[in-house]
Formats: sequence, structure tokens, C-alpha cells
Amino acid sequence: MPTTEFGDALLQTARHALARAFGRASAAPRPHAALDEHGASFVTLTQRGELRGCIGTLEAHRPLRRDVEENALAAAFRDPRFAPLAPAEFEITRIEVSLLSAPTALAVAGEDDLLQRLRPGEDGVVLAWRGRRATFLPQVWESLAEPRDFIAALKQKAGLSAGFWADDVRISRYTVDKFKEPEPQRTEGAS
Repeated sequence: MPTTEFGDALLQTARHALARAFGRASAAPRPHAALDEHGASFVTLTQRGELRGCIGTLEAHRPLRRDVEENALAAAFRDPRFAPLAPAEFEITRIEVSLLSAPTALAVAGEDDLLQRLRPGEDGVVLAWRGRRATFLPQVWESLAEPRDFIAALKQKAGLSAGFWADDVRISRYTVDKFKEPEPQRTEGAS
């Protein structure tokens, strides 16, 4: 399990990348040797508990520091579900960094077998079929707790119908260690 010190370094790396993009002063992230190793991450941005952007990589192919920086910028400015983050949103945006394990192929004998073998709350899932691919981080189980609902929504994210299944669907799963900035403290009289 990565340390809190490592988690702080990941969050500082993402925050620093966004601050630079907005031309804001920001202390350099605390150095950590693990940031120089290859790793795969997702950066999730939220505002008042609502999703504001989420982009990441599934396979480690570059140093983790660069992966986190690039994914933070992509989540802020290139998530097609949202308008680019505006400078006024910087202070109210919270960052979560998820560090992914390597995806492991899961051989299944159909959708019912898949649904029985999933580990709700633990598994991140990648679904791929003929050039289409989508993933949900394990955090998505918080809003889609039933395996059937989770997989139906994942299929729709991949551009497939919720009821779709084919024998050549490929499934992989992974786990994450996640680190999240705290929500800002509310002051007396704040609404």
C-alpha cells in the first residue's frame, strides 16, 4: 500500500500542473522516488462532490510524474463531457489521483459468469470489443453498486447497448490505490 507521503506527492503533482496551466504560483511538488517509475494513473476532478473531469491511462508507459501531470491537464481541459476548466474554478476543484495496478485479463464464460466473478467496490473493469473500449474505476461502484447495472453502464460508455453481449468481448480488471484532496473547510455562516 503506498504511503500518505506518496499520495501527497501525487496530489501535489496534479495540483501543480493545473496551477501552471493557469499561470498561478505553486510550490513545486514534494519529490518522491516512485514518481520517476513508470505507472498508470487516473486523475478525477470534482466540484462540490460532482464530477468535473476524469482522464487516465490504463497501462504504465511513462514516468508516473508525467502521467499524473498529463492526466490532470487532460481531465481539466480535454474531457469531452465537460467544457474546459475556467480559471475561476481552480480553487473549488478537488483532485483525486488513482494509481492503477496492471490490468489482468479475466476469461469469462458469458455475461452471467462475469457478473458472478466481479468484486464490487474493488474491481476496476475494462471492457473491449472490436475496437471499442471503456473502463470504470472501482469508485464507480459507489453509484452503480449492482454488478448488472455496473456492466450495463460500462457497455453504454463503450458505445454498445446495455443488453449487448458477444463471445469475443474481452474483460480485464485492476485495482487502485486512491488519494484525494480534502474538501475545503466550511466557515460559520457559509451556505
